[in-house]
Amino acid sequence: MGELRGGVKLVVDGVHGVTGIVEAMHSRIARVPPPLGPRADAPTRGVTGLVYRSIHGTTGLVGKGLDLALAGVQALLKAATQDLAEEEAMPRRDAVVSALNGVIGDHLERTGNPLALKMELHPRAAATPRALLLIHGLCMNDRQWMRSGHDHGQALAQALGYTPVYARYNTGRHISANGLDLAIELERLLRAWPVPIESLAIVGHSMGGLVARSAVHQATEAGMAWPDRLGHLFFLGSPHHGAPLERGGNWLHRGLGISPYVAPFTRLSGLRSAGITDLRHGNLLEGDGTGDRFTQRDTRKPVPLPAGVACYAVAGTLGEGASDEWLGDGLVPLASALGRHARPTRDLRIAPSRAFVARGVNHLDLLSNPLVYERLRRWLAA
Repeated sequence: MGELRGGVKLVVDGVHGVTGIVEAMHSRIARVPPPLGPRADAPTRGVTGLVYRSIHGTTGLVGKGLDLALAGVQALLKAATQDLAEEEAMPRRDAVVSALNGVIGDHLERTGNPLALKMELHPRAAATPRALLLIHGLCMNDRQWMRSGHDHGQALAQALGYTPVYARYNTGRHISANGLDLAIELERLLRAWPVPIESLAIVGHSMGGLVARSAVHQATEAGMAWPDRLGHLFFLGSPHHGAPLERGGNWLHRGLGISPYVAPFTRLSGLRSAGITDLRHGNLLEGDGTGDRFTQRDTRKPVPLPAGVACYAVAGTLGEGASDEWLGDGLVPLASALGRHARPTRDLRIAPSRAFVARGVNHLDLLSNPLVYERLRRWLAA
């Protein structure tokens, strides 16, 4: 029922947003602006303005009324459905909610929407002296480490005696914000660990690898204890230097803003969450990408890999020969996934012996490819 309340709130916010876009278009066309160049929005006037104000006002009242009404029956519906089988329903529900969080999670959090996910860490076995943390990527959740009947976390834990711990979080937030929350939650978890922790290993898929790097950096700066236990850090298709698809979306956002007639629609292309825009260059820290978050310039502060930690990179590639570099796994170019950069201050300097290119493997199949798993197992065992 919380999801229904969240959905209603999202629809209400959407009506407000679309109404604003239509009103801006109406206003600009009525004032006959020049075909190119910026033009400030202005509210419509007279009867037209009264209509738009009425839509906004009515939408707000309906939304508040529905949210209050649904709040009263939420507890009753939870009690009535708690005994129903959810083996199939829960994964589907989680997948939809996780996708929404990835696309507009910053908005969900900012507006207090019940659909907004919190940073949570879930151990899935009895505590041992070795912990293995798995951090999912954009628009995904902890259940989706299981792919094609295989889960890297469970397989590595059984083979090498680790306790798997799965993160779930709102991937639409800034990577720096999720990194800080992960650092805090991991400190709490390991302080309360039932047995002394000897070692910690982290596997991050896609955005998860960037969240891991941000967490280690911020935890070290804050003097937390858990980075001293970190021995291995694995990146699976992580866009250390950004992803071209996000940059392509950013050019669309800027291109639509050239003409005052279509500029209101930049609000639609600009719906990309803070987490997605962080993937343009691989922002890790709070100060990265400040100001205009749609800027094309790379304004990151270089963050080297943590000293004393064995760091490994796995990249997928669908190309052959020269197309390897730009095509990568379909989402992340080869050089970005391997941490390579033309500028020495940004190059992560991952040794060739700690890098692996999985040929013919796309971004999601990095989660289930047997060669990728075998390489992870060998590295972690060593």
